[in-house]
Amino acid sequence: MRQAQAKEFLSNHPLFRTGDLDEARHCVTQKFCDHKLFLSSKEDQLSVHHNHVAGKHVSVNYLHYGANVQINPGMLERFYLLQVPLSGHALVRHRGKDIVANRNTATLLNPDRETDMIWGKGCRKLLLQVDKAYLRSKAEDVLGVPIPGDVRFDPVVDLTKEGGQMIRKMVIHMALLAEAGTLFGEQSAVQDLWAESELVTKLLTLQNSNISHMLAKSDHQLLPVGIKLALSFIHANLAEPIRLADIAQYSSINVRTLQKGFQRAFSITPMQVLHNARLDAAYYQLTARQNKPSVTDVAFSNGFSHLGRFSRDYKNRFGRLPSQIN
Repeated sequence: MRQAQAKEFLSNHPLFRTGDLDEARHCVTQKFCDHKLFLSSKEDQLSVHHNHVAGKHVSVNYLHYGANVQINPGMLERFYLLQVPLSGHALVRHRGKDIVANRNTATLLNPDRETDMIWGKGCRKLLLQVDKAYLRSKAEDVLGVPIPGDVRFDPVVDLTKEGGQMIRKMVIHMALLAEAGTLFGEQSAVQDLWAESELVTKLLTLQNSNISHMLAKSDHQLLPVGIKLALSFIHANLAEPIRLADIAQYSSINVRTLQKGFQRAFSITPMQVLHNARLDAAYYQLTARQNKPSVTDVAFSNGFSHLGRFSRDYKNRFGRLPSQIN
């Protein structure tokens, strides 16, 4: 426990260090949202450490102010924010609840509700930021139907219970993978996409929300082992010329059972899931923030050997040609 409390996660991804209140407010705003930031006491000495690494739809952050501070972000609007305390405590008011966040309690902030926080001097947190539109799309993927409104989570994440412990472990695991360079690096687009999908799906199924009753009735959260193995094999081999028989062999189930399992879970065939996963990986790479590869390189690296068909299918899925990405 002591080592976890003392560890500064993502230290090889420093965003900024400052003792200036205005600079801290400005820099944190750039990655999150506009907010008010105050020192609780003029005697306190600010010492902000903010480390940051980002994928396409998710970012992981380590944040420590080094002083007692009051933070008022209002509504987050564009994203959800999971805050996992590593040490110290914070007082968080959200959705009408006053929450004491500490090693036993994390908080999950919803985009459309006001938030006020007081972080103690020793408060260090891992923050998982999830794009609102992406989370909604994953919820609809899991349910297989559109949802009538925004997902709203219970803001209290009990880290003493199994679900909360799993959430904490997966956030820490993601931070450690990013530190090691195996996640959110320039060469890991496919793994990044899969990791983001898995993480958000688990968050939806592990934390209580206004769609938990719908998720409880969904077949997707309890996929058979063979289907899970098939999905893992598909995402690990997007660039390879794999066949239906290859997927079935890896999953240790026969082709017919595999087809029925995918039809029941996703309403499409395994090869359609593979095709869509390849297109999603291509979209991820073509919308990278920097060092964007060429359309040709992206197509070939994701298993497309015919550029014309790739462009046609890409447009059908995303509404524009791969060459039209800004």
